[in-house]
Amino acid sequence: MPQEISDISVMIVESNAAMRTQLRNMLTMCGISTVNLAVTAGVAIRKLREINFDIILCEYHLGEGQDGQHLLEDLRHHHLIPLWTVFIMITGESSYERVVSAVELAPNDYILKPFSSDKLLDRLSKALTKRDAFMPTYKLVEAGNLLDAIDACRKGEKDHTVFLIDFLRLRAELHLAAGQSTEAQEIYSQVLDTKAVPWAKLGLAKTLFMQKRFDEAEQSFSELIQENSQYMDAYDWLARTRESLGQLEGAQQTLQDAVKVSPHTTRRLRKLGEVSNELGDHETAIKTMSEVVRKGKYSDFRDPEDHVLLVKAQLQAGDMTAANATLRDMERSMDGLAKTPLCKALSTAMVATQAGDAEGASAALDDAIKHNDPRLGATLALKKDLARICIENKRDEEAAEVIMDVMRHAADDEAVERIKNMLVELGRPELGEQLANRVKEEVKDLMAQGAQLAQRGDFDGSVRQMMQAVNKMPGNNNVLFNASLALLKHIENLGWNPRFASDARSYIERVRKQDPGNERLKAITSYFHALLKKHGVKANEF
Repeated sequence: MPQEISDISVMIVESNAAMRTQLRNMLTMCGISTVNLAVTAGVAIRKLREINFDIILCEYHLGEGQDGQHLLEDLRHHHLIPLWTVFIMITGESSYERVVSAVELAPNDYILKPFSSDKLLDRLSKALTKRDAFMPTYKLVEAGNLLDAIDACRKGEKDHTVFLIDFLRLRAELHLAAGQSTEAQEIYSQVLDTKAVPWAKLGLAKTLFMQKRFDEAEQSFSELIQENSQYMDAYDWLARTRESLGQLEGAQQTLQDAVKVSPHTTRRLRKLGEVSNELGDHETAIKTMSEVVRKGKYSDFRDPEDHVLLVKAQLQAGDMTAANATLRDMERSMDGLAKTPLCKALSTAMVATQAGDAEGASAALDDAIKHNDPRLGATLALKKDLARICIENKRDEEAAEVIMDVMRHAADDEAVERIKNMLVELGRPELGEQLANRVKEEVKDLMAQGAQLAQRGDFDGSVRQMMQAVNKMPGNNNVLFNASLALLKHIENLGWNPRFASDARSYIERVRKQDPGNERLKAITSYFHALLKKHGVKANEF
């Protein structure tokens, strides 16, 4: 049932006090009384962690390097607002239409200043009408029911022809999420046959990437950037494609080009710093990571791992003074965060190792190993650095434990190969081969035992076996996929089990996130939803 305008809740994100007051008065004239104010992106994020709003009205220019597009991307990236929240950008720039046409995460609408309360009410009403049309699909998506959401899109295409293009776009994205790249490709091609829409071109290139047709994807992303130099998402995908092709220099250049156009997106800057560090371009790495650290100090998404990457770059450049200064800054600005003790200890060990302080390095490594708790969510890159410092300090036993942990979390064989290459560079190729073979045998044995139990009809035993495998190797795509299969076979043969269904969905989502082009996703997603229908269960009921 459509929502009455008087029942709508709105958040205004605007740094200018006069404009905040004006917008609030306009909303009051429109009949909206539930209004919340945020003067910065950070304030908005903290409020949105606690409460959802029907509509967010956001000024494009928020000052101090912040803009409304960055806020929208952060909110969507960190899942802080539901799909049904309407995000409307307010801007005084007539050129904004070109900007918004070239972003993957676009606002629901935008309004050019100046505007009247009547115009605001008209745009709000239209946005809410559109939201009502999409609401059944949004609910299915947020419940994790992708196949039914795809069917809901098909229904929306027929029932709400005015929003046909929007439903097609969403359906294509859902096909990609469900591992159905061919179906997504058909939609993008269908749209492009009628109109040269940037998002459809981007989507078509993404399907090529997910099918591992990297050369074709690279060409498509490059063409998109040539057509519109503001297409930031195309830069990110092009860099990712070149990295997959082993073209690190090309990936770095792409990211540098992107940063020139849009210099304030922290995720992109961080990626540039990581790639530059890997290439040994210490000057670019230091410059970039210094900016990431500076921005991160006051961010709700700050991460002490950024300081570690900066310390690493400074040490590789031979600047011990700067590395010590960064370490002190981490202690001050990252105090109280769960990962800080680990990051501080690892950075201290790095500095001591380079200074030739074996005793100090050993004490810091003891501290780092003590704080290396899997619940912290430390990245594999950080753990690889911990293993590297262990080896440099002849702590082979601890290094082997860390590397085994990294390999068990590695998504696929390519990730394991990168870890082996690191050990080759450290002069320990035999350790890499030995540990990789051990992990490979562990995976093979665990999955074989699970499959044998299922073949014998011991579905309880198969699930127990595969749950042990997931606990041991939580990042391995093969393990996650086979654990999902064991859980679903248990449901098929022994009846509905909401906990097993929830776990299976979680593992499928992990595979989808790590390897969106995985050819088996389509089949297991269909199997999962067939079981839901068989037992008359909706995805949001467990």
